[in-house]
Amino acid sequence: MIVPSEHYFSKSPSSPEAPHRFTVTLLGHELTFVTDAGVFSRARIDPGTLLLIESAPLPSGGRLLDLGAGYGPIGLAVAKARPDLEVHLVEMNERAVKLAKENAEINGLSNVTVHQGDGFSALPEDLRFATVLTNPPYRAGKAAVYAWVNESVHRLEPGGSLVCVGRTKQGVKSLAAHMESVFGNVQELEKGSGYRVVASTRGMGSA
Repeated sequence: MIVPSEHYFSKSPSSPEAPHRFTVTLLGHELTFVTDAGVFSRARIDPGTLLLIESAPLPSGGRLLDLGAGYGPIGLAVAKARPDLEVHLVEMNERAVKLAKENAEINGLSNVTVHQGDGFSALPEDLRFATVLTNPPYRAGKAAVYAWVNESVHRLEPGGSLVCVGRTKQGVKSLAAHMESVFGNVQELEKGSGYRVVASTRGMGSA
């Protein structure tokens, strides 16, 4: 049980550990995940994350970033399906980072690097990505989520895409409007179960 003042995006969860393990098929591959208390959606992969995994277009090559990765379902599903990609996971929650590393090892993934820290600040400044995928921590507040969008446009390669998922009731339409203001474009890729997947692409001349 998470203590009332604590959230899954806390850096150091203090809730008692309660390990959980499950196996699921993602992008045509079976993966096993170990989770724990104090991380997002510990008992199963939530519907929004599943919708993002199933609908996000993947790059032809290069680097992909799972931003706010939790215990790793998005990034590890991609890494399993596309061993040709260099997949990076960033997560603030120290317990989730430990789990993501363990899950990469459990699933035999050697094309994965897990970083602990707050968003893009956890990454080398010169690292650029063909695609950034995220189910952002909306409960951390609009300013925190919008900051990820603002930074994404500078961390994507020209022609690269930021793909986000969110609840229709939780402000994903407002997020899409902000993405359009930053990137100059946005499109809805998929919707279902009260969630929407939206994407913006960095222009070839963007900074």
